[in-house]
Amino acid sequence: MQRAVILGERQAGLVEAPEPRARENWVVVKVHSAPLCTEYKAFVAGTPGAFLGHEAAGEVVEVAQPGRVRVGDRVVVMPTYPCGRCELCVAGDYIHCEQGVGVAAFTGSQEGSATLAQYLLKPDWLLPRIPDDLTYAQASLACCAVGPSFGAMQRMQVVASDTVLITGLGPVGLGAVVNGSFRGARVIGVETNAWRADLARTLGAELVVDPREPDALTRVREVTGGRGPSCGLDCSGSPAAHRFLLDAVRRCGRIAFVGECSAETPLRVSPDMIRKGLSLFGSWHYNLAEFGGVIDVVRRAPHLDRLVSHTFPLSHIQEAFETLAGQHTGKVLLQPWG
Repeated sequence: MQRAVILGERQAGLVEAPEPRARENWVVVKVHSAPLCTEYKAFVAGTPGAFLGHEAAGEVVEVAQPGRVRVGDRVVVMPTYPCGRCELCVAGDYIHCEQGVGVAAFTGSQEGSATLAQYLLKPDWLLPRIPDDLTYAQASLACCAVGPSFGAMQRMQVVASDTVLITGLGPVGLGAVVNGSFRGARVIGVETNAWRADLARTLGAELVVDPREPDALTRVREVTGGRGPSCGLDCSGSPAAHRFLLDAVRRCGRIAFVGECSAETPLRVSPDMIRKGLSLFGSWHYNLAEFGGVIDVVRRAPHLDRLVSHTFPLSHIQEAFETLAGQHTGKVLLQPWG
């Protein structure tokens, strides 16, 4: 089979690799749609990578024993390799599992762990079935395209009476615009990239402000009657965006953080948390039991098709990474058999 790799700074390619084999309740999936996510950062930085990707949709082609899926099932591939036995996994919060399974330790090889490949290997309980009315490309959006922001909005209990402020309108933030609009909430975006700001408006954002403008915070407050939005969601991973949310969201509001961040955020416990009464949530993905709700967004959200801006065959991996690194994109999909 073919598998995508990062060879060096802005250099990507394909390698020939052995196909993974089913073992116990781990099954082989033929990948039909593999969304790109943060892999482009390693591509730009020149960090070599041999096993890339963490989201996909495909067809079960080999099983080792009777289980939760059968050969021929169309499935969405959930991220990570959790244990499947701890309390978090059993409760559906597998994304927070602390006893993850090492693929190489279990199978003797890393082959099958990458989604930017023609085949992958996954435990059968992490492969929810795709409804018959959805394509592989549509179903693959149930991972990082709309999944993280769906989970965050579930945590914040976003409803139609809310105003949601979304900082960072990359592919995840654009998916958040879709989720907020689908719930009937008023959506305000914060973004410096004019191309993505325009796309956010077509997906349902009422207003998008540029945080570099000196009156950005004032504008957000003005359009919310001086109180500020009731909810905030960061998809940028930027401490400056975190601070913007903390200042903008109204008293007793809710804020969720989805964007990964290794830098320190200037959180002031007394004025931000105690006196302002904010509730803060960290949200990585969504509970597995909520898959049906995510699929409902994929199926019914207006203009969701516009979230996918580019589709490439796997053989064009260099062009795909270059395009995503240019940041004039929504979600970018790979088709390993195109």
